[in-house]
Amino acid sequence: MLLGSCPDLEFCEVVDSLDSAASMLRRHPVDILIVDKGLGMHSVLDWLNQLKMSEKSPAIVVWGVSVTEAEALRFLQVGARGIVRKTADLNTLLTCLRTVASGRSWMEDSVFRDSIRAERYPRSELTPREQQVLELVEQGCKNKEIALELGIRPGTVKIHLKHIFEKTGVRGRYGLAISGLKERGVVSLAN
Repeated sequence: MLLGSCPDLEFCEVVDSLDSAASMLRRHPVDILIVDKGLGMHSVLDWLNQLKMSEKSPAIVVWGVSVTEAEALRFLQVGARGIVRKTADLNTLLTCLRTVASGRSWMEDSVFRDSIRAERYPRSELTPREQQVLELVEQGCKNKEIALELGIRPGTVKIHLKHIFEKTGVRGRYGLAISGLKERGVVSLAN
């Protein structure tokens, strides 16, 4: 009903499970598929992993009542292109769908309040080692993996992270990762 007034978007079908969605995609390939996070975080992540191995998979928008930074980052890492809350107004939903349809990623900035603050703090303030740690955090590496990669101790990684948080004003590794994705233009954040 909501999409009826949008000539550039056409609603196809509602399904009630991830298996039904996979079956529908075989019958009617679509450009965008909205997946309800309520189907189960792990189930959706596993399904997205399987889906990205298929030849022509649609752009996925994850739709949920609540989505944390950590969850959104995991969805993005397995191939989701949009993250939107069920409380979003129609204009927000349409912006998300149109952005994803154009080949870009999109999510509401309210999911990432802390990561937005990074715009005020240039990365140039970071030391070369802090830059390396930050890049590995953005790739999803844990402290032990970062330590192994850089040939330093995990405790040293924690110290670098503390300095990165102080210099960027971003709290938490998920905020850093999302901020990095935004900075590289991988995702668009919108109000």
